[in-house]
Amino acid sequence: MTTFWLTNVRLEKGFTYENDRISGTETEHCHLKIEDGTITEITNIKPEIDVMQKDANGMLLLPSLRDMHIHIDKTYYGGPWKACTPITNGIFTRLEEEKELLPKLLPTAQERAEKMIELFLKNGHTHIRTHCNVDPVIGLKNLEATVNALKKYEDVLTYDIVAFPQHGLLKSDSVQLIRDAMKNGATLVGGVDPATVDRNIEKSLYTIFDIAVENNKGVDIHLHDPNTLGAFTFERMAHYTKEAGLKGRSTVSHGIALGDLNGEALTEMAAILKDQEMDVTTTVPINRATIPIPTLDKLGVPVSVGHDSITDHWSPFGTGNTIQKLGTLAERFRLSDEYSLSTVLKYGTGGVTPLNEKGERVWPKVGDEATMMLVNASCSAEAVARRATVEALFFKGKKVESKLTEVDSVRV
Repeated sequence: MTTFWLTNVRLEKGFTYENDRISGTETEHCHLKIEDGTITEITNIKPEIDVMQKDANGMLLLPSLRDMHIHIDKTYYGGPWKACTPITNGIFTRLEEEKELLPKLLPTAQERAEKMIELFLKNGHTHIRTHCNVDPVIGLKNLEATVNALKKYEDVLTYDIVAFPQHGLLKSDSVQLIRDAMKNGATLVGGVDPATVDRNIEKSLYTIFDIAVENNKGVDIHLHDPNTLGAFTFERMAHYTKEAGLKGRSTVSHGIALGDLNGEALTEMAAILKDQEMDVTTTVPINRATIPIPTLDKLGVPVSVGHDSITDHWSPFGTGNTIQKLGTLAERFRLSDEYSLSTVLKYGTGGVTPLNEKGERVWPKVGDEATMMLVNASCSAEAVARRATVEALFFKGKKVESKLTEVDSVRV
């Protein structure tokens, strides 16, 4: 059993108030005893030196991050720079490109996936949900590369792999391939725009959920369709979630139409999603109406963030830096006060923040898994607003180190 003290850690203690309003965050320096990956003691008294110690140098301790929507199987990251070609036929422009591009990328798919994993670790992530192309062009080869890459990092992160029929579950006749993917490492069933791509909302959703039930897995579906078409698809997805008995295991990725709904229509839609404990993942887009993240949160719909892509044929943008994305989220919704900024953190941590709404410390506490990160900030609010850098990452008490060789590091 490995035991050590993480000393001189800055922890959030509570909020400070001025005129009955939260004006700041009070912190304190503590020492955490870590035993076999678990926090077993938190104290202000400096520990004896008979146990190994690691000095945090007063850095702020925060929960580690989770990227809930990424595609590590198809990326230019780690290779030469390449911008995108112009779009001439919407999403179908990119789908046609993939028929030629993915086979060309396959020989380096695992290597590039590993470099993306390294980027996420560097930026404080200990969980990744990646969508992996499964289609007639690439078959299960991208899935194999993805599984191999993630297995290499199982000692420092957890992950989900979504079997993703990018070219359309029905349109590309990929039903059997998705079933095969669920037997070969995929952990969730994916889908994309049952209306626009598959041209059959009912059959597409029925098939997705049928495969999920068959394998006792959840679903995560890309839904880009806007306005009433998107809203109708949400309703049908909620219906199939209930019919399949997958309450709490159904994710809407992107959910673009949520940014088009207002007032009563948005409230009613949130109630439908909440009833089946469905969650939403977003990239916080700024090129169109962003889904109303704070409102959805208040209405009881869990929202998480993801990067979707990091320099690939879909987009040249992306950093893998979730703290940076949370800062963008805060700016987009004008969340500039101490409390609001501190709560933004939960969209990147699976709902965990150091302080609750009463200003009581709820994380970390004795008994918590020692999966956490040290950042260069005085409090959560500053970390988000000032885009704090991650200085160290721990997974179940183990400090995360790069697995890249010196040569690999130079290539990145």
